[in-house]
Amino acid sequence: MQKFILSMFFIAAFCFTLSAANPIKGLLERIAPGASSKFVIEQNASDSDYFELDQKGDKVVVRGNNYVSIATGINWYLKYHVGIHLSWNGMTAKLPSTLPPVLQKERHETTMQYRYDLNYCTYSYTMAFWDWERWQKEIDWMALHGINLPLAITGTDVVWFNVLKRLGYTKEEINEFIAGPGFQAWWLMNNLEGWGGPNPDSWYTQQADLQKKILKRMREFGIEPVLPGYSGMVPHNAKEKLGLDVKPGLWCSYNRPAFLLPTDPRFGEIASIYYEEMDKLYGKANYYSMDPFHEGSAAGVDLPAAGHAIMDQMKKNHPDAKWVVMAWGYNPYPKMIKDLKKGDLIVLDLFSESTPRWGDPDFDGGAEGKRPNGFEGHDWLYCMLLNYGGNVGLHGKMQHLIESYYRAKSYPVFGKDMKGVGLTMEGSENNPVMFELLTELPWRSEKFDKNTWLDNYTEARYGKDCKEIKEAWNILSNSIYNAPKSLRQQGTHESVFCARPSLNAYQVSSWSGMKDYYEPNEVIKAAKLMVSVSDQFKGNNNFEYDLVDIVRQAIAEKGRLLLKVVRAAHEAGERNLYNDLSKQFLNLILLQDELLSTRSEFKIGTWIAQARNKGYTQAEKDLYEWNARVQITTWGNRAAAEQGGLWDYAHREWSGLLKDVYYVRWKTFFEKGVNEKVDYYALDEAWTKKTNSYSVGSSDDCVEVVKKIYEIVFED
Repeated sequence: MQKFILSMFFIAAFCFTLSAANPIKGLLERIAPGASSKFVIEQNASDSDYFELDQKGDKVVVRGNNYVSIATGINWYLKYHVGIHLSWNGMTAKLPSTLPPVLQKERHETTMQYRYDLNYCTYSYTMAFWDWERWQKEIDWMALHGINLPLAITGTDVVWFNVLKRLGYTKEEINEFIAGPGFQAWWLMNNLEGWGGPNPDSWYTQQADLQKKILKRMREFGIEPVLPGYSGMVPHNAKEKLGLDVKPGLWCSYNRPAFLLPTDPRFGEIASIYYEEMDKLYGKANYYSMDPFHEGSAAGVDLPAAGHAIMDQMKKNHPDAKWVVMAWGYNPYPKMIKDLKKGDLIVLDLFSESTPRWGDPDFDGGAEGKRPNGFEGHDWLYCMLLNYGGNVGLHGKMQHLIESYYRAKSYPVFGKDMKGVGLTMEGSENNPVMFELLTELPWRSEKFDKNTWLDNYTEARYGKDCKEIKEAWNILSNSIYNAPKSLRQQGTHESVFCARPSLNAYQVSSWSGMKDYYEPNEVIKAAKLMVSVSDQFKGNNNFEYDLVDIVRQAIAEKGRLLLKVVRAAHEAGERNLYNDLSKQFLNLILLQDELLSTRSEFKIGTWIAQARNKGYTQAEKDLYEWNARVQITTWGNRAAAEQGGLWDYAHREWSGLLKDVYYVRWKTFFEKGVNEKVDYYALDEAWTKKTNSYSVGSSDDCVEVVKKIYEIVFED
């Protein structure tokens, strides 16, 4: 009897431990307090990832083979059975007192083993100043969208601080190497050193603590973090300081970190130190990200030796780990990966929707894009880049994304090596429809109709059917979200408001590659339809976000069209008309600013508040705000901005920025005259040094403001 009681005690204790460790309950409670009591969660072993929706009495059953699959099933149920869409603009919901029953068991499974998330750039363009509260929502978003393999680079600067300290660098020298909060992505990608710093001691402490929380939550869900591994990066002065055989270089006028040649006898020593410090802080990972020669030259490097040296050091640290590498430009060089063991490398085909490197014979990508052997038989993931620089704007290849994914998956030569999908955007929290589509692809075994999917998406996103909304989204899906297959432009059709002023202004950033591929009036027509039903959806968070975003895009289109008329008036010598039209253009920028002030997602105040909240002292807050302001305007110092071409790469059509930066530029341009040279870098730099406050939060009268502004712009 005593043994029976004891055994029952251990069983009960084990069950309690399982329950306490189960992250699904916490996820449901964060979505809506009390939500966990409305579901029955079941976990069953399976050879492939799957989820099922079922019913037991008055409770909905969600079963799956692991926590990520179960979370994906919860999200699917909420979208397609309840009409609740959880997105970056809203991760909470009000559930009905009794959930709609699942009338017939529904099962979805996937052969796509990996669902990857994040680009190094995302960590700077979107996540640079996130706290744990915001990260917790993001990890929930990942789980709900089936992500099981995200990049996790927070706190890597602490690893490097410890490594360089062991190598004899002083604290001051280390801080000259490590970039500031707004620029760490490009430091870790071996592009630059030190810009945005030096970082205070408190930065390293809080980032290490934050990364430990991030990794703990990811691992609770069974999400496998991809930690940065070692591929040869050392400070550019490592030859003088450490006597190493290195390759220094420049990137956009910055000193880039040097590449320690794999044949150097100290390569293994430094790699070992790096992994020791990484393991001490964050534990071993099963996946490591390494991208040698990113946007740089590999001339003179023994590529096969480099590949083996990088792989060998990773395996020495963790024999079962896999190397995750980005396919970008010439990387990964075929010679570097050709002879590596299959199954040990995962290639992220970073921009699959526009520049597929996986071996697609229909893609003519020039010398760097020609890969007749694909990725040399290694596993690869179909990835969507979509957004560059965190720029604001509607954009996508909706129909092509569907077609190209299933084509790649079933391709006779390279399809067998395709092991999943990836979100590799440079900036997130935009274009939710495209990210929703990509994350659903692995769970849909057969190609499906875009229009049917979109109708279901709008019902899920707004909670009910609406003819005008469906028509609006149909128009958008066949225009601005229907970029042609061959188009390789870097993200959205950039708003002319954000451009450096000229009567011929077209693109904003240096490498946009924009081309006119849709009719602007189609976007304006869609905006009109959204405005026409706005009173019916007042207070609907998802609708109000999309309403503002679509009307914003329509006003940007109006601005582009108006600028052409301004130019025509100038060329015709119609001075009075030119002056009147110039004032109209400037007023349009101010109206856009007012429109965007209604939503926190489109306000400069939100970005700056995140930055300042990371600081403990006034000096720290000011440093982080300067990082935040510089990144989205000049990006770099004068040489990097002007000669390097980085100015406005990360421009944002945001309230506050429109009024205090872009409006000031255009007003100066019109006042001085089209032939007068203006130092726009100096104008922007003056703004980056300010610390004036901006409002945060969304407006309760969002719909009324949108209607008023729409009427002024399009109906007066």
